[in-house]
Amino acid sequence: MPDAGVRATLSLKTRVALAVGSVLVLGGAVVLIAALAYGQQAAREAYDRLLLGAAADIATAISIRDGDAIVDLPISAFELMSLAPDDRIRYRVVGPDGATLTGDPATPLPEDGDGGEVVFYDATFGPEPARYVALTRRFAERSFSGPVRVVIGHTLLARRDLARDIAQNALFVLGGAGAVMALFAWLVVSRALQPLPRIGEALAARDSTDLTPLSLAAPREVAGMLTSLNGFMARLDRQSVATGKLIADAAHQLRTPVAAIRAQAQLAAAENDPERRDHITARIQDRAVGLGRLLDQILSRAMIIHRADTQPATLLDLRDVAVEIVEATDDLFVEAGLEVMLELPGRAVPVTGDALSLAEAGKNLLTNALRHGKPPIRLGVTPGPQAALWVSDCGSGPAEDMTQGPTERFSSRGAAGGSGIGLAIAREVAEVHRGRITMKTGDAGFVVAIELPGRAA
Repeated sequence: MPDAGVRATLSLKTRVALAVGSVLVLGGAVVLIAALAYGQQAAREAYDRLLLGAAADIATAISIRDGDAIVDLPISAFELMSLAPDDRIRYRVVGPDGATLTGDPATPLPEDGDGGEVVFYDATFGPEPARYVALTRRFAERSFSGPVRVVIGHTLLARRDLARDIAQNALFVLGGAGAVMALFAWLVVSRALQPLPRIGEALAARDSTDLTPLSLAAPREVAGMLTSLNGFMARLDRQSVATGKLIADAAHQLRTPVAAIRAQAQLAAAENDPERRDHITARIQDRAVGLGRLLDQILSRAMIIHRADTQPATLLDLRDVAVEIVEATDDLFVEAGLEVMLELPGRAVPVTGDALSLAEAGKNLLTNALRHGKPPIRLGVTPGPQAALWVSDCGSGPAEDMTQGPTERFSSRGAAGGSGIGLAIAREVAEVHRGRITMKTGDAGFVVAIELPGRAA
C-alpha cells in the first residue's frame, strides 16, 4: 500500500499498455480504411476483367452472313459470369445502326457514345447499382461495315463480398500482429522497469542511517533518476554528519562554561563577604558573556551547515564581503580599543559563492585576531587564480595543533582560552566553496586566509 504522502497513479506498465493499445487502435483504423479501399479496388479490377473476358468471348463469336451480323453466344462467356453466382447478368449487342442484335434492349449504353474500344461504366440494373463494359468490334467487309458494340454487365454483390473478405482478412492479420506486438511490448516494458522495484527493495532493506550511494545496473533513463537519488542521499549524509559533529561539539563546548557558571553561582550564594561576592559575580558575568559568544558561534556554524547545500552560489565581489565584515564587527573595535586597517585592490575580485557564509567566516577570523592577536590588525583581499580573504596581526598565532593541514579537524581548544569553533567555521566555509584555509607565521606576524578559486573579472 502506498504511503499516505504518496499519490498513487496508473502504473507505468498500464500507461505503456494504454499507449500501445491506442497506437494499435488508431493504426488499425487507418489500416482497415486502407484495406477496405484496397479491397474495393481489387474486387473492381477482378470482376472488370471477368466482364471484359465475357464481352470479348461474345465479340469473337460475331460473324457476318449474307450481309448480316450473326451472334452465336458462347457458353464460355456465361461460365465467366457464373463466377459471380448471386449477381444478375444483363447483356446487349448493338449493330452499327444502333439496333439491338440480341440481348436486353434496356441494357444502358455508355454516355460517351463511341468512347473507345473498351469502356467501363457504372449504371443500374433496375433498382440495383451495376457495373458494365462496352466492347467495340469493327467490321470492314464488302457486305457489312461498321462497329458492333457488345455490352455486358452485372450487379455488385460479388464485388462487395470480395471487398469485405479482403478487409476482414487484413483485419485478422492486423489483429494478430497487434496482439503479438502488445505482448512483446508488455514483456519489454516489464523487463525495462525491473530496476525500479530493485531500487525500492534496496532502499526498504537499508538501515535508517545508511545513506551510502546505491550501486545498481539500470537503463539510462532509470540511471538518471538513480544518480539524482544518490546525490540527494549524499546531501542528506553530509547534513547528517555535519549535524552530528555540531551536536557533539556543542555538548562538549557548553559543558565546561555551564559547569563553571554553576560552580561560581554556588560560591556566590555561600559567600558572606560582599567584596568577595561582587568579585565572584563579575566572574559569573564574564563567563556568561563568553557563553553567549560561544552560543553565537555554534548557531553560526549551524547556519553554515544548513546553507552549504541549500543556498545557490552566486557571482560576487570579494571586496564587498570584506567591507561587510568590517561593518559587522565595528562594535568589537570599540570594545577592544583597536583599529582595523582595510586593504582592498583597485579592481573587482570575483568569486562564486554565498556572501553570507563567507562574511560569517571572515568575521570569525577577524574576531579571533581582535581577541587573541596583537595590533596592528589588517583585513584584506588579494586577487588572482586563488583569490584570498585574509586577516593578519603581529602576534605569534594559535597553538601548533590549531595550524594542522586542511584535512585535519581543528582542535576544540583554541589559543588563549578560545573555543576554536571560529576556525572550524572558516574551514568549513572554505571547503564548501572548494577552497582552503592557510595559516602562516613569520617575522611580520600571523596571517590566516581563506583561499577561493578566482573568476575572470
